[in-house]
Amino acid sequence: MTEIICQDELCDCELVHEDVICRVGKGLSSDDTLHNTAELFKVLSDPTRLKIINALLLSEMCVCDIAELMNMTQPAVSHHLKMLRQMHIVKTQREGKSIFYSIKDEHVSNMFYQGLLHAEE
Repeated sequence: MTEIICQDELCDCELVHEDVICRVGKGLSSDDTLHNTAELFKVLSDPTRLKIINALLLSEMCVCDIAELMNMTQPAVSHHLKMLRQMHIVKTQREGKSIFYSIKDEHVSNMFYQGLLHAEE
C-alpha cells in the first residue's frame, strides 16, 4: 500500500532553523533511553497484558487466579507475566507455595490510566 503525502504536510521552506535544531537536539533523550521506551511500549501493546495489568491494579493475584479470570492456561499467563517482570512492570512475592503478582510502582498505574483516558477521547 502506497502512502499518499499531501502537499500541506511538506515544508516549502528550505531555511534550516539552527536555533531550533540546537535547542531541540540538546533536549532529546538518548538513543538507549528511547530504545528502552520503545521496548516498554511493545510490551504494553498487547491487550492481554493490559488486561493483566488492569487486574493487578485492582488486586494482588497469583497465576492461578489470573488464569481463571482471563480464561487462559497458567503457562500462557506465566509467559505474559514473565514479560511484564522483565520490563519491571510487575513484582512478585512468595507466600508458601504461591507466588503473588502486583504492580511494581505508581508509574505503571499512571501510564495505564493515562492510556485509558487517551483511548476514551
